[in-house]
Amino acid sequence: MLLSGVNLEAVRAALIELGLDGWLLFDFRGINPIPTRLLGNIGFSSRRLFIYIPKQGAPTALVHKIELGPFQGDAFPGQVLTYARWQELHAGLTTLVQGKKVGMEISPEDGVPYLDRVPYGVVELVRKLGGTVVPSAALVTRFASAWSAEELADHMYAAEALATVANEELRWAVTQGGTGLTESQLQQKVVDAIHAKGLEFDHPPIVGFGPNAANPHYEPVPGKDLKLEKNQVVLLDLWGGRRLGTVFADQTWMGFSGTSIPAKVQEVWTTVRDARDATIAVVKKKAGREPLRGFEGDQAARGVIERAGYGEYFVHRTGHSIDRDLHGSGPHLDSYETHDDRELQPGSGFSVEPGIYLPGEFGVRSEINMVWAPEGARVTPATPQIALVTP
Repeated sequence: MLLSGVNLEAVRAALIELGLDGWLLFDFRGINPIPTRLLGNIGFSSRRLFIYIPKQGAPTALVHKIELGPFQGDAFPGQVLTYARWQELHAGLTTLVQGKKVGMEISPEDGVPYLDRVPYGVVELVRKLGGTVVPSAALVTRFASAWSAEELADHMYAAEALATVANEELRWAVTQGGTGLTESQLQQKVVDAIHAKGLEFDHPPIVGFGPNAANPHYEPVPGKDLKLEKNQVVLLDLWGGRRLGTVFADQTWMGFSGTSIPAKVQEVWTTVRDARDATIAVVKKKAGREPLRGFEGDQAARGVIERAGYGEYFVHRTGHSIDRDLHGSGPHLDSYETHDDRELQPGSGFSVEPGIYLPGEFGVRSEINMVWAPEGARVTPATPQIALVTP
């Protein structure tokens, strides 16, 4: 049944707490992942779809007549309104929103793009038909981005498997300096190792040697990638899960293809590691005890890097939300690219991945994941990287 994974009573309680009459979900051609996250598998929506969850009573779906399949019979726990003509759409939507204050996936001034999913014209239409639209941020965090017990178990398995792959492959790779090993060859070796652990992914891992490690989103291309030299930094960024559609693990590990680590490389590594651990400490200190907002996690890591004199080389947020999307819709650890003031909630999962990128030289990133589990804030994998992997 659609919405079977959603505690509707809890949603209704949250709507009352937030002073909302309802949560109005909208999708068109997959532009908003939140309805699918809540409804379950409804397939591809090629026409406008609205789902209204009120603070009292059963939900209502407003569905085009040619896309009724997933909503037929007892599949939807509420009323199903249909439309074909635009006038019918407007009439149906009016019955849902007129005189009501509704939450939708919007973000004022596009402050958080991962929440800003509903087109301006749709918001304009809802307002024209008598509705008041406000951001659904708190609802998304609590009910769309929180991990289930099964997803937590999937993530924990994937986290330890990826950590094993990263350590084994880096230990081998750092011994190959000067042998002609390319980034693409190591990437393929890592791909094979991830699959051997029974994990899936939708995009291959990142491998960067030396100066390419200074490009946060570098992707090796066979024939154009670098060969590993002796005494070079090696960056390995990998992710995966037990299956597509569950919660992945996402990690970055670092190595060095030499036995004597230069002072500058060691300083940068130590700074990044300490920045990562500063964020972990803040999350563990606050989770469940006092409000914890996304930007605070970023500030903790960024402060360490800025005090070390590398602030201008940390050019992305500290962490992203993780849910069924690897870059999810919940709170990000960000006071840099955006000012994410959304509160983390039980079930929230996210990456912690500060980095320092020195163009033309090398880059260092250390990435672990955290989840606000039933027992409190938890780090995955259980043993984060402490020192650079060396021969």
